[in-house]
Amino acid sequence: MEKEKQQKLKSINEILPLELIQRILLSVPVKHLPRLRSVSKLWHSLISDPHFAESHLHDSPSPTHAFLLVRHSTGANLIRPEEVFDDNNYAIKEASLPFKKRHPPSDFRVMGSCRGFVLLNRQPHFLVIWNPLTGGSSKKISYSAIVSRSKRYSFRIPAHACLYGFGYDASQDDYLVVVAWQDRDRRHHLDCFSLRANSWINLDSALPKPFGGREWQCCGLFLNGCIHWLSYSIKADSEALLVFDLKERTFSKIYVPEELVTCHSPNLVLLGGCLALYSQEFGQTKTDIWVMKEYKVQSSWTSYEIPGRHMKPLCLSRNGDIIVLDSIFPYGDLKFAKYNVRGELLQHFERPSRHEYRYPIDHANYYTESLLLFPSYRKHKDKKKRKKNVM
Repeated sequence: MEKEKQQKLKSINEILPLELIQRILLSVPVKHLPRLRSVSKLWHSLISDPHFAESHLHDSPSPTHAFLLVRHSTGANLIRPEEVFDDNNYAIKEASLPFKKRHPPSDFRVMGSCRGFVLLNRQPHFLVIWNPLTGGSSKKISYSAIVSRSKRYSFRIPAHACLYGFGYDASQDDYLVVVAWQDRDRRHHLDCFSLRANSWINLDSALPKPFGGREWQCCGLFLNGCIHWLSYSIKADSEALLVFDLKERTFSKIYVPEELVTCHSPNLVLLGGCLALYSQEFGQTKTDIWVMKEYKVQSSWTSYEIPGRHMKPLCLSRNGDIIVLDSIFPYGDLKFAKYNVRGELLQHFERPSRHEYRYPIDHANYYTESLLLFPSYRKHKDKKKRKKNVM
């Protein structure tokens, strides 16, 4: 009798059309999808499809974001800021880094992120591209050739780089690491690592002439197919944002709001998929934020103000509220706060400081999570799949 009942019961895959199942899965936060692969062969196939991963990154109504905080340059914790406001007992998770543990431990640094991948530096002379969500997706990149050309054995990225950044060239489906550096003879060079080609490419001819490597904050942010760097000195009518187009391999510049001319050391961030700048003036108890709502449209710069001089804007919540980290945190408690666009405090999250929760604040990166795989890895899998079908 029980067996007959089980036969009559239909699975969700038989009841719902495939298109509707895909739509439902696209609405599921990406952090849950790796576990849902085990529900059925169909779900495993749908979630593992590279096209699904791409659609989820761009079209999901519930993207999840994470904040990677490095602990003493040897370990890291993963925090999802939007979750901390929904759970008073939120547990800070330790990140499973793509390194073998060493004794003594080896230092590393977060250098940027793009489409769910994080770029790390690991001593002595290599970089690692890693997807923290999928865990197994990582790629080690040696830059020993640049060290040799620099004529300085002590050369390290990012410490000795004038500029560096990590981005994606959609035209070639390729992830790129860009590094501008100066050799011992004070000549500037520009090199780009192509993940698809698995090699470094020299782009010295693309460098602007003259190139003042010390004029720019060295860590770049990726948006709209370009990497962006902010100038250290902002003057009237200043093109203070340096832009490198990954497809065209060319530089250009963007003007910043006039109000920033008198500001002390503004910082560049991404908010809601837009370029944003924030500034914290001495003697004031507020943080000023400017968001470029339309890319490269000067008139679209919009200003906001939130209380607190040590606030680092991280992201916009699904409701458009601003989530910030108290940047005085390395010397106190771990604090997140959520403000609306009028600067009114909506929620706050505080975790008492403990030894393992103390981080250098510049060793951190905020990024959108994804299920994406490396192009070379997908190519390898496709080749194996074709071989299997032939057999």
